[in-house]
Amino acid sequence: MKSSSNVISSPVCKVTCFELEKVARIKADLAKEESVLPTLSDMYKLLGNQTRLKILLALGQGELCVCDISHVLGISIAATSHQLKLLYKQGWLLKRDDGKMVYYWLHDMSLLAALKNDMRMLRARSG
Repeated sequence: MKSSSNVISSPVCKVTCFELEKVARIKADLAKEESVLPTLSDMYKLLGNQTRLKILLALGQGELCVCDISHVLGISIAATSHQLKLLYKQGWLLKRDDGKMVYYWLHDMSLLAALKNDMRMLRARSG
């Protein structure tokens, strides 16, 4: 990489960079986030599934047992349990056992608020 006082020439891009300070600042900011990016990526992968999104939205209305969630989604208890396990493992859900019944609820309502905000934005774009 060649550099002069305010210009960077890089093998990554054939266009000369004129905003040296801005590029350096952004690179430094991104480097600070490097350690959390894999976790953030995994989190977004979990949110990239409509069934899991429906579970989060359903639990936003209150605690539900696995059977009730299964009925809401129209899928088997086994499939529902699998999805709940992933969301629970991520730390988004809490659960309690009551005999043979297992109940789930949202651990933190901020995720639900973010999802609902994104849904409002998407509806506004399409409407």
